[in-house]
Amino acid sequence: MKQREIWFVVPPNLVLLDFAGAADAFRIAVAKGADFRLRFATATGATTTTSLGLSLSGLEPLPESVGEGAVVIVCGASSETQLLASRAGRDLIAWLRRVRPGEAGTLACVCAGALIAAQAGLLDGRRCTTHHTLIEALRREAPRAQVLDSRVFVQDGSIYTSAGITAGIDLALYLIAQLSTPRLSVEVARELVVYLRRAADDPALSPWLEGRNHMDARVHAVQDRLLRAPQEDWSLQQLASLGNMSVRTLTRRFRESVGASVHDYQLRLRVALARQAIETGATVELAAQQSGLGSARQLRRVWGLHAAGSPSAARRL
Repeated sequence: MKQREIWFVVPPNLVLLDFAGAADAFRIAVAKGADFRLRFATATGATTTTSLGLSLSGLEPLPESVGEGAVVIVCGASSETQLLASRAGRDLIAWLRRVRPGEAGTLACVCAGALIAAQAGLLDGRRCTTHHTLIEALRREAPRAQVLDSRVFVQDGSIYTSAGITAGIDLALYLIAQLSTPRLSVEVARELVVYLRRAADDPALSPWLEGRNHMDARVHAVQDRLLRAPQEDWSLQQLASLGNMSVRTLTRRFRESVGASVHDYQLRLRVALARQAIETGATVELAAQQSGLGSARQLRRVWGLHAAGSPSAARRL
């Protein structure tokens, strides 16, 4: 399988955190095994300026094209007015208009990057957002878009836009979960010491991600083991030993940190595992066995408690 390219497109007067936060999230994902190739390009040659007055060098020129399935992340600048009026800004807009990365791959915009995409006509008819101070500017630049405020980020098909600065990290974590696995996204978030968030209108958190927004390392160790093998019959004593706790301490700290008992948390994971099996062609009976729930009858009972719909409905999706 061809390695997926992640292109970070950086404008002049780049806001460093727009770029560095998301780029470091992807760097950590690669270090943990994600099959991504990170590339960094600009319309200003090998070097560009930043909001801190420092120069960023070692960049590639904008490519003639990006491969199918590539992700293009357009970062923001400290002055969107100057950017849109500059030669480099016009070159970047023309490149986006020609390459149209959201059609054969994914386009993600951090902060003022949405205004660049709007100028290229890529947000027409789309739901989108940007930094709260730029919402009205985005509405002017993209009058045919549905511009939403008070959003961390917004997804409309293969085009993503985020609010400013640290929201780029939230968007990067979401993309990592979509392009690789939710579990990897959790691991990257833990290394960055940030919370996993999603936009208010995105789907509810997957069971693989729920209950991870806490800082208790011992509870995380227990959750990691359950994530690796939710179908196994782990005893509370085994799990408590993993976290160097007593069973009583584990049950108390787990509920405080996760918001659910160990038992209920594992059942949610088993339902998620069964859903994956059914969606890839397994029978309900086989999915029940593979997820550690024993029988189709038991799976249906647990499914009714922890998920919407039914196992047979999942097969028809």
